[in-house]
Amino acid sequence: MKIAVEGCCHGELDKIYETIAYLEQKEGIKVDLLLCCGDFQAVRNEGDMKCMAIPPKYRQMQTFYKYYSGEKKAPVLTIFIGGNHEASNHLQELPYGGWVAPNIYYLGYAGVIRYKGIRIGGASGIFKQYDYRKGHFEYPPYNPESLRSVYHIRNIDVFKLKQIQRPMDIFMSHDWPLGIYHYGDTENLLRKKKFLRQEVEFNSLGSPAAEELLSHLQPNYWFSAHLHVKFAAVMQHLPKGNSPPRVTKFLSLDKCLPNRDFLQIVDIPDRPDSSDDGLEYDPEWLAILKTTNSLPATSRQNWNPPENNGLHEKWDFRVSDDDMMQVVEGLNGALSIPDNFSLTLPAYDPANPQPQTSPSYTINPQTTEMCATLGLTDIYALVGQGTGVADSRGEDDTRSIESGDEPSDFPTDTSALSCSVNPDEITIEDEWEEEEEVVKEGEFTKPSTTGGSLVLPEPKSSISPCGISDLMNMSPPTHSTPGPVCCPSQNDSLPDSNDEDTAFRALKRSSNEGVAPGSRGTTPVIKRRNQVIYTTADDENKD
Repeated sequence: MKIAVEGCCHGELDKIYETIAYLEQKEGIKVDLLLCCGDFQAVRNEGDMKCMAIPPKYRQMQTFYKYYSGEKKAPVLTIFIGGNHEASNHLQELPYGGWVAPNIYYLGYAGVIRYKGIRIGGASGIFKQYDYRKGHFEYPPYNPESLRSVYHIRNIDVFKLKQIQRPMDIFMSHDWPLGIYHYGDTENLLRKKKFLRQEVEFNSLGSPAAEELLSHLQPNYWFSAHLHVKFAAVMQHLPKGNSPPRVTKFLSLDKCLPNRDFLQIVDIPDRPDSSDDGLEYDPEWLAILKTTNSLPATSRQNWNPPENNGLHEKWDFRVSDDDMMQVVEGLNGALSIPDNFSLTLPAYDPANPQPQTSPSYTINPQTTEMCATLGLTDIYALVGQGTGVADSRGEDDTRSIESGDEPSDFPTDTSALSCSVNPDEITIEDEWEEEEEVVKEGEFTKPSTTGGSLVLPEPKSSISPCGISDLMNMSPPTHSTPGPVCCPSQNDSLPDSNDEDTAFRALKRSSNEGVAPGSRGTTPVIKRRNQVIYTTADDENKD
């Protein structure tokens, strides 16, 4: 099975699908599935655009609305998680996952599904310790804080994922697991992203919540994005019980831009006797959702997971085979995810734009149906009703870390990856105006292809990390946007894809992500709130 993995999507669905079609034709392959690791931007109309944590002047409709409206259909079955630049009101309609357009499936706040026997899980959002123990209290219209807190991952979702006991094939997160950079070519990473050095040296880059999940789930593959750089690693885990130690192959990719490593084809062995009926529910995950349904999920107050400390009647929410059988019986043995997508808002109409459209709060019938079938609570409906929760738009909205509340499960905010209101946090404004090299007319530039299989380092034991030695292969090469803006002359020929030095050179496409007004050459435009901590002049955006 060939699975395409995409880094940050940023609404560029047309470009991504065009790239996949180009690769299929060029390499004679058929891509079965596309996985997108966040910043998907499922924007339906102008109201949704106002629910994205993006500077207003850089908000663009992009191309998702065409797939939502039915103008186009995704040519490849697509599964994605949320990042930190999303139409949050749209994704909040589907807390347990669902279709955002025909053939495009969102995993929810956290989720696990199956495709042809392959078990795929994911967690949406990025880690911020001051919001980590809160519930999903936000709903539109958002205030400046809730516009950002809405995409911060919560411990209730991590707790649910930590109840999983059966092997996981693939897991996705937007930000990286804390410390994963120790298991790959760290120096090469720092050559590409010099501003990460301080966090790497202090072992504070990434999400400690994702690190916990990586240690617990130990999937075969873990895919991420967020830092806009390609990075591969291999981690050997500590053995569990009498089982042999498992190995996770980690890969993070760039965002969808010309000549950037944003797409990777991964070849995963087919599962014998697997179903070909498309996406299926995962019985263990559904059983976990049922058994944890009574746990708090919408309060803005801090919540601690139950522990075996004599204070909780129940602390173990792992499920048994009988629990899973009950779920399957409740579905009459039909695990196929129903094709029940429906429009919940009018789609953007380029011929009749509506810039005054307000952010919408809508209950999604997919969630209503799933909750009725499984006996779950629609937490988005619950928070919108104001049942036992504070108004997410109110003024009394201070951060727990600044108000003296009980500290988080984790001692510090180690991600530093969003533009939340944090006086010690770096804010870089050039993500939406990232500068590309100037390409003269008729000139070609070398694309982001490896010319062969992606190379991963030898697994490093989590017991005693060591240096990189022999290399191992994982999959076919990474690719950037297919084809040049200007076609080569008849005398030019396409080189063999295995020739790294003579690989086809594509022009960079023009975009609105060019030089920002008033910017100085290729130096990023950076605002720093703490000059003592952030002293590097060659930073790039991580938010």
